[in-house]
Amino acid sequence: MLIDSHAHLDSLRYADDREAMLSRAYGAGVGAVLAIGIGEQAMGMDGALAVCREFNGRTAESKDQPGARLPRLFASAGVYPHNTPEIDDAVLAKLDSLLAEPEVIGCGEIGLDYYHEGAARAVQLAGLRSQLEIAAARKRPILIHCRPKDGMTDAWDDLFGILEVDWRATGLGGIMHCFGGEWEQAKQALDLGFLISFAGNLTYPKAQPLRDVAAQLPLDSLLVETDAPWLAPATQRGKRNEPAWVVQTARNLAEIHKISEEEIASATTKNFLRLFRLGPDVGNW
Repeated sequence: MLIDSHAHLDSLRYADDREAMLSRAYGAGVGAVLAIGIGEQAMGMDGALAVCREFNGRTAESKDQPGARLPRLFASAGVYPHNTPEIDDAVLAKLDSLLAEPEVIGCGEIGLDYYHEGAARAVQLAGLRSQLEIAAARKRPILIHCRPKDGMTDAWDDLFGILEVDWRATGLGGIMHCFGGEWEQAKQALDLGFLISFAGNLTYPKAQPLRDVAAQLPLDSLLVETDAPWLAPATQRGKRNEPAWVVQTARNLAEIHKISEEEIASATTKNFLRLFRLGPDVGNW
């Protein structure tokens, strides 16, 4: 079984075929998906939970695949860096209430984005700190988005500075989502108790530096994801991504580590279950 550790299942790009998309994922060997709750605006962060509650515990009802099984869905909730200017008491109260829900197992994706800089850096930093406080109180691991300016480590430096002070002591760890850093950032993340998640961009022809980092990481630190509907793997590049295609990233990661696809699936699933303190039966329900 594979677990897609990061997919935006509430995206409007799945509005017409969400059930069929989930059925394809299960058919490809994806037993669970973590649906990311950030929404288009901060107050829309409950969209992932809504998808979980719509599809968990049921089989496909569509005419072309009646009775087909669907993956187990989990959710996260958080305010994306670009939306941090929207954070106020109501947004933080909503985040707190969502993290109390049993299906919502992580806080995110949260973090820093200095590449697009959709919000002032000071606002992003304050927004990150306020969310860390809530996640710590709710004992939820965090899902980090970190993107620096090209050729710089500015966002990484600020991120690790905050995590060292405001997060390390919690022992909760988290996920470095769609990792795109270098070995130095990977080492710092591991030291803070984070797992490193790779998306479809790992498969791109020009991503050899990223594959070199992946090759150095221990198996017990790895996760795979799609970041669907974005970042489709190389063979599907330019198309709408979906959880079924996490298989291609996992295959590439297995090749990098010179192990079988079954071994990479087993390792990444165990890592996900360990981080979120879940039982081994998540895909057999």
